[in-house]
Amino acid sequence: MKIQKHCLAWLLLGLLASQLAAAPAKIPVILDTDIGDDIDDTWALALALKSPEIDLKLVVGDYGKPDYRAKLLAKFLETANRTDVAVGLGIELNVGQQLRQEAWIKDYSLDRYPGKVHKDGIQAIIDTVMNSPQQVTLLCIGPVPNIAEVLKREPRVAQKARFVGMHGSVRVGYGGSKQISAEWNVKAHVASCQKVFTAPWEMTITPLDTCGLIQLRGTKYAAVSESQDPIARAIIENYLVWNSFNQEKKPGGAGIPKASSTLFDCVAVYLAYSTDLCVMESIGLRVDDAGFTREDATVKKVNTAIAWKSLPGFEDFLVQRLTK
Repeated sequence: MKIQKHCLAWLLLGLLASQLAAAPAKIPVILDTDIGDDIDDTWALALALKSPEIDLKLVVGDYGKPDYRAKLLAKFLETANRTDVAVGLGIELNVGQQLRQEAWIKDYSLDRYPGKVHKDGIQAIIDTVMNSPQQVTLLCIGPVPNIAEVLKREPRVAQKARFVGMHGSVRVGYGGSKQISAEWNVKAHVASCQKVFTAPWEMTITPLDTCGLIQLRGTKYAAVSESQDPIARAIIENYLVWNSFNQEKKPGGAGIPKASSTLFDCVAVYLAYSTDLCVMESIGLRVDDAGFTREDATVKKVNTAIAWKSLPGFEDFLVQRLTK
């Protein structure tokens, strides 16, 4: 009987070990974001927190307004009960100070955040990448002056990390236009984007060709807006604040949104761990001085989500992740 019990115990341990070995390792991720300008960054942060494939190590605000962005990140993480994630302040830039979500953080102080706050977010990015035993994914969903500064201080980061971003317009422009656009995350700080696109790391992007088509309407939006999940509720709280800020000068006030805005950045979060729903092409892309991402066969190839295999499938995926 004892021999049988020991054999059973060893069998169970063997099965457990094989299951653990088969489980895919989580992807270490640093999120670099201009949260607090367009609301899609807030949705993207939520999706990152709702993605079991991601081990979110650090979040850093990019494109100026460092205190404002850090407070938004910290309060959202605290609301989501994810204060294990460190917050970093990005570099200061002389950019416009439209603090569209300020009302959500009006009584919030960074001093109250229970997790780690790095005053030098650039160094925190460098240290996280260089000290990681695994390749780190830099998930970048805004203009990238932070990342250009990272490469300036420590070029070896490009050998230890991969870049996944929401950048550019390759064959489709804003609103599905057949005329390409100088996409905001590129044209807002062209020199930084040029540095990022020529760095010797693996790059994957969602340009407007795919990310510019994402908007939740009807029952899909209602599923998020009516959800009692604390992260979904935090999204909608911020969305209402953001919407009110944008609409306050229009006759009749802000009103209540009946659909999401365009959720560009959520696609980049998805690409950090999957490309299944996208048509991917390896395309040489050059950032010109006007902020356009031009196809150029002579330059570095970028893994590009150029079209959707199933746009409704991605929308369903997004709703399911954000509400469960």
